[in-house]
Amino acid sequence: MKYVILIGDGMSDEPVERLGNKTPLEAAKTPAMDSIAGAGRYGLYATVPEGYPPGSDVANLSILGFSPARYYTGRAPLEAASIGVELSSTDVAYRCNLVTLVDDGETTIMDDYSAGHITTEEAGELVHDFDKKIGGADGIRFYPGTSYRHLMVWEGAPAGVSTVKATPPHDISDRSIEGHLPVGPGAVKMAELTALSQDFFSAHPVNKRRIADGKKPATSIWLWGQGLRPQMTTIKERFGVDGSMISAVDLMKGIGIYAGLEVINVPGATGYIDTNYDGKVGYAMKSLVDKDFVCIHVEAPDEAGHQGSLEDKMTAIEDFDSKIVAPVLLSLRATGEEFTVLVLNDHPTPVELKTHTSDPVPFALCTGVQLAADLEPKKFSESGAKATGLLIDDTDQFIEGFFKGA
Repeated sequence: MKYVILIGDGMSDEPVERLGNKTPLEAAKTPAMDSIAGAGRYGLYATVPEGYPPGSDVANLSILGFSPARYYTGRAPLEAASIGVELSSTDVAYRCNLVTLVDDGETTIMDDYSAGHITTEEAGELVHDFDKKIGGADGIRFYPGTSYRHLMVWEGAPAGVSTVKATPPHDISDRSIEGHLPVGPGAVKMAELTALSQDFFSAHPVNKRRIADGKKPATSIWLWGQGLRPQMTTIKERFGVDGSMISAVDLMKGIGIYAGLEVINVPGATGYIDTNYDGKVGYAMKSLVDKDFVCIHVEAPDEAGHQGSLEDKMTAIEDFDSKIVAPVLLSLRATGEEFTVLVLNDHPTPVELKTHTSDPVPFALCTGVQLAADLEPKKFSESGAKATGLLIDDTDQFIEGFFKGA
């Protein structure tokens, strides 16, 4: 048996007036996902337990069967694993966004949580140079990641630092940052580092080039998502299967590493609508020659939601269906082997809110045998999943159902 999980990050949404009060999923053409919904088990999964923030970290841990109550310590430690940074038991890791802040004369606005989707090369130069200037002082180090997503580690951090409250920058797009700055142990140090980054970035050649080219500069770092190293069991230890993770983002790669999966880096995987869809499918199917399980994660719908771009979100959803789900199903059928496939997203990212919500998400799970029956397709959407009456809110039940094909 081969097992495949296909995650379209942030696909779920809310009714949009421009779509005739349909959600993007309801309005999009998704025949491949519809076929899975019609053939197998179809319903809603509560990926975000009550009391937890609706982040991709919490939600994707749930999808892979790692209960946040037992395994979640913060987002950044997972990303540290992907970047290759080994954390000691007292190190605190922080997600370090490069952002664009704008002063409107009255307050400071979060103009862009991604600094205009700055390139990995440009961002790497900024982060490397900033670490070279201040890295090492008080045990603080900065590590380049991908695009706007980077890492800071406070080595041997004082007790309590991991509990500081810090708002994710994508939660306050186009809003004042007042009231969203870090609060709690370590907040003074975080504010000091942020101010230093603003001074340093203002004169950096990368930003001068971006401004000259009409692009948004990276004006500041934004520290959030901090935590200590988690302790997780592997997928193989729990279910006896070897597997792979394919994603463009460090969070998913980090989860994959802690879950004992092989992380496959696909050339041209960007985390947006220009990602290498064909490459993801090709590498996934190649991995299934020797392995039992693969997870393909596509970030594009989530990024479009955060940008508030309905057009890009519709494109991302339809591309996910036609360029990931459909060719994966075709390839699985061509192998002649038995398989179980699960399609879902981790959390809603409504385009009109530009941030995550914690509503349950639609999922559809079926086996190759069920698909071969050519059953009537059902529209894969929030309302369609709700109409089935099936709601799962237990991570163990969900992942066991996947590996048992139930």
